[in-house]
Amino acid sequence: MPPRTRTRRPPRPDMPVPVGAREVFTDGACAGNPGPGGWAWAIDEAVWASGAESPSTNQRMEIRAAYEAVRALEGPLLVVSDSTYVVHCFRDAWWRGWRTRGWTNSARQPVANRDLWEPFVDLVEERGDVAFRWVKGHSGDRMNDLVDRLAVAASRA
Repeated sequence: MPPRTRTRRPPRPDMPVPVGAREVFTDGACAGNPGPGGWAWAIDEAVWASGAESPSTNQRMEIRAAYEAVRALEGPLLVVSDSTYVVHCFRDAWWRGWRTRGWTNSARQPVANRDLWEPFVDLVEERGDVAFRWVKGHSGDRMNDLVDRLAVAASRA
């Protein structure tokens, strides 16, 4: 019998970026999982915000960072995150299935961090001017490195 070969799915395309969108980079960090957590977003080195929550999880802080950015910034946005969880939720519209199933995931389990996801999804849907793009973390991207440092600092404050 010949060996099985896996065929890779082609990557899904990026979301269309709204006209005139500003890039906002987001990141979350957690010292332990769960443990003290921090989140941050930044437009540049001068325009940013961060915060903390304890106890928390890394996924929770990733969601919180993006949510806080969308809450704080007006106008079209491109949220750039190293969290595939955050990006795929919107790019692949996972949230539609969650809503349809009463906020349960495809395994019929409650969606983790619903208290963040539900208002975040509502806000993104209401605005209609937000897109998401993934960036590889710890890869030398200047802005991703900045929000990582800010989120780690917030988790330690």
